[in-house]
Amino acid sequence: MRKTAIIDIGSNSVRLMLTAGGKVLYKTLNTTRLGEGIASSPRLKVSAIERTAEAVAEFAVRAKAEGAEEVRAFATAAVRSAENGADFVARVKARCGLEVEVLSGETEAEVGILGALGKGDGGLVDAGGASTEIIVRREGKIVYEKSVNIGVVRLKDMCGRDRDKLFAAAEKAAAEYGKVPLAEPFCAVGGTATTLASVLLGLAEYDPARVTGTKISAGQMRALAEKLTAMTPEEIMNFPTVPEKRADVLGGGAALLSVLMDRLGIPELTASDSDNLEGYAKLRGLM
Repeated sequence: MRKTAIIDIGSNSVRLMLTAGGKVLYKTLNTTRLGEGIASSPRLKVSAIERTAEAVAEFAVRAKAEGAEEVRAFATAAVRSAENGADFVARVKARCGLEVEVLSGETEAEVGILGALGKGDGGLVDAGGASTEIIVRREGKIVYEKSVNIGVVRLKDMCGRDRDKLFAAAEKAAAEYGKVPLAEPFCAVGGTATTLASVLLGLAEYDPARVTGTKISAGQMRALAEKLTAMTPEEIMNFPTVPEKRADVLGGGAALLSVLMDRLGIPELTASDSDNLEGYAKLRGLM
């Protein structure tokens, strides 16, 4: 049975997915914060480039050791928008030989909806570390897609833990989307959405099967945002499913999703653990 591996290089985390015969064997991640400081500088930090390239190399070695015949890697907003994004791509190639494909904002949105909804109709919000994509498909056709340079790492860099600044930045970003067509279901992918779903469910351990399909109403998202933005990262880490390296950005992520739901008229989001990793694999004929 042919095994393939996909590595997703995000602004917050590097993720690995190993598949066999078109089925997902597992996903894992390493939070490297490649996009650290992107709100104040157009360049990726050398330290962030080095630790992220190292994480990619380690995942590539692991995947090959576990029998992957093909390893693909793609990068998103942090690399796409950085002046020295090409330096990161070159560093990864020098470190482990992988050619990193840098996705456009539109392609990032398309792989997200492909992962969450397959070829079905609906909408998608993908709140990442440096950008947030919204896409809507009707009758098999994309009728709306937009990527805005706002995400949980960027919010943290811009606003710290200042609640008022977080909500104000989210409001400003929401205005950039204009009128978004209504869709059902409206899915949410990315670590912020899935972690919030696990917190809402009160899970003692993260379970992708239980997270996928969890519905979060606009009222529930607002309550999560109000609660989490009033807590310290140390307090947020008391939720069993919140990783240490996500605790400092989860409140801002909840605020962003809450404002988007309110301003764009999205009454409910459906969390999906199946996301742009699966979508990329499908797009490139690997699943």
